[in-house]
Amino acid sequence: MRSFVLGLVAATMLIAAPAFAASPQLAATPPMGWNSWNHFAWKVTAADIRAAADAMVASGMRDAGYKYIVIDDTWQGKRGPDGRIHSNKRFPDMKALADYVHARGLKLGIYSSPGPTTCAHYAGSWKHVKQDAKTFAEWGVDYLKYDLCGLRDVMKKRHPHDREARMRMMREAYAKMHEALEATGRPIVYSLCNYGWDAVWEWGPKVGGNLWRTTGDIKPNWDRIYTIVQMQAGLAAYAGPGHWNDPDMLEVGNGDLTLAEDRSHFSWWAMLAAPLIAGNDLSNMQPEVAKILTNREVIAVDQDPLGKQGTRAYSDGEMEVWTRRLADGALAVAVFNVGPDRRARPFHIDLERLGLHGPQQARDLWAHKAVTLSDELPIALASHDVLMLRIAHPH
Repeated sequence: MRSFVLGLVAATMLIAAPAFAASPQLAATPPMGWNSWNHFAWKVTAADIRAAADAMVASGMRDAGYKYIVIDDTWQGKRGPDGRIHSNKRFPDMKALADYVHARGLKLGIYSSPGPTTCAHYAGSWKHVKQDAKTFAEWGVDYLKYDLCGLRDVMKKRHPHDREARMRMMREAYAKMHEALEATGRPIVYSLCNYGWDAVWEWGPKVGGNLWRTTGDIKPNWDRIYTIVQMQAGLAAYAGPGHWNDPDMLEVGNGDLTLAEDRSHFSWWAMLAAPLIAGNDLSNMQPEVAKILTNREVIAVDQDPLGKQGTRAYSDGEMEVWTRRLADGALAVAVFNVGPDRRARPFHIDLERLGLHGPQQARDLWAHKAVTLSDELPIALASHDVLMLRIAHPH
């Protein structure tokens, strides 16, 4: 938890109140928001960010729990003679932009790199870490995505034959920005983007990370999404309030994903206690996509305060059954058809393999209705679709 702590000083000295009051634990549940990269990439503008903020409110996403509007790469301009980073002409006034986002009950996120340049070859925070953190705080930034990209060449150049030295340099770079963010006194969620290198889940909390990428980049297709899901195996123990495994941003509403695939994608991220960072065009979102992104019953699973990441309980052919324990003693169960056959196929869940005995009263979180789950109940799922249930009193 980041908080601004005032130490004791001489009794005769009057101490002014801190600029930012002590805050509750940052990222007590997985962060929810939107990031510009998946749709806008390097073409993003301040107008796009304002439009996204407006759309997040109008679509009901803000009221469903989405909070952060994150500007990804390519906002940076040149540094001034004093080294201060300036935004480019597409972002003429970052403080005003932050004020616009805040006025809508949302928070602003930004992007940088510990290297000299970012992934898109814009200015990184290399040798300006404290200065950039201070600037971000002055602008009103509430979330920082810190992408390893630009530091990789420096790591290789300095330690061409010593992998451990390279990894140590990477960890130290992330810790340095955490310290700089702390020094600002502003609560800023810290997102580590290093693609899962060096088992970041093992040391991410030690360098102040609130979330960390566990894999390379996501793409808006089923094969890549399913590959990323498989790569989350064994990571559940590292997630919890204030520190989350991040399988990357959501692609719901992007590419050629079907609505069934969008539902499965969203359900998996909820079962994984993953950050829900949308990446679609909020201003031109289809109602069917908005309905998926604002499903409050599924979001409630993702945001469960226990923070226990779900896991795959078992698979049977092309069917996978996942479970997640929830804070109130409930159990979330998700059944996925991961096969390519477009025909719906009946499946009978094996409750005993889930530690359950006899019929269970459940809530279907996509159909929004009560169901009785039993070994005899045929579950018919089309290819890449999902059945997601909440069992309030599992037995």
